[in-house]
Amino acid sequence: MQEIAQQHTKEVEKGERFEFGKNWSAFLSVLDDERIAKAEESLREMLEVEDLKGKTFLDIGSGSGLFSLAARRLGAKVFSFDFDSNSFACTKELKRRYFDGDENWTIEQGSALDRNYVESLGKFDIVYSWGVLHHTGEMWKALENAALPVADGGKLFIAIYNDTGSQAKRWHWIKKTYCKLPKLLKTPFAILAIAPEEGKALIKSLVTLKPQNYVNSWTKYKNGRGMNRWYDIIDWVGGFPYEVASPEELFNFYKEKGYRLTKLKTKGVGLGCNELVFEKENDSGLLI
Repeated sequence: MQEIAQQHTKEVEKGERFEFGKNWSAFLSVLDDERIAKAEESLREMLEVEDLKGKTFLDIGSGSGLFSLAARRLGAKVFSFDFDSNSFACTKELKRRYFDGDENWTIEQGSALDRNYVESLGKFDIVYSWGVLHHTGEMWKALENAALPVADGGKLFIAIYNDTGSQAKRWHWIKKTYCKLPKLLKTPFAILAIAPEEGKALIKSLVTLKPQNYVNSWTKYKNGRGMNRWYDIIDWVGGFPYEVASPEELFNFYKEKGYRLTKLKTKGVGLGCNELVFEKENDSGLLI
């Protein structure tokens, strides 16, 4: 684990990686029951279940630990890991707050790119990785590794940034630039990066005589991931490494590996994440 932590620190210092975990650490201060409930509902909706009792759940890139927490509250036996040192710490903190000492929730620091590590974890009924694998620097390798621990008849739930062509390439430059900037310049740069879209939203609210709509977009902001608006923006502007894929590419990639798409959410995602749930065939080629 010490080796992983040192590798993460080195990549951050070289400007090759955004400190997602530091952002998640700040997020813990605003985590509340409503955000946890939204996370639970997201899992129930996409996995098409009422609960996860009797299921094993692997969270690849656990971030704040919110969705590991949601899965545990829904009854699953949970294993969480993250490459980011602060994310690892955040997940441990959430466990301490809500499931202190619980033997059915294990947390480690590890890499989705380490095939031997991922294989060593065993098989799980549900493998979950939301908005993570495109930040590894080797997305397709990470996507392949994510399939390794899925049990026969199990489900793989991933969310990957949408490929929007030149727009995505422009954001690749923005994210890479943000990570290489001195700390003093990061916030001003993030504000400049989001200014065009924020300006459009503000003007629209003024033209339609509904300025409160823009104010509410900040003061009453809640998304399905549990983030608040500013943390969400920094997570987006700074999120490097950054890769993208179309739903078709992901569908074909996993189809060749014996997976069937069971749930898809792509409507209105723009530059955001397409969500896909796959089910793995058993050894006889049938779905359980």
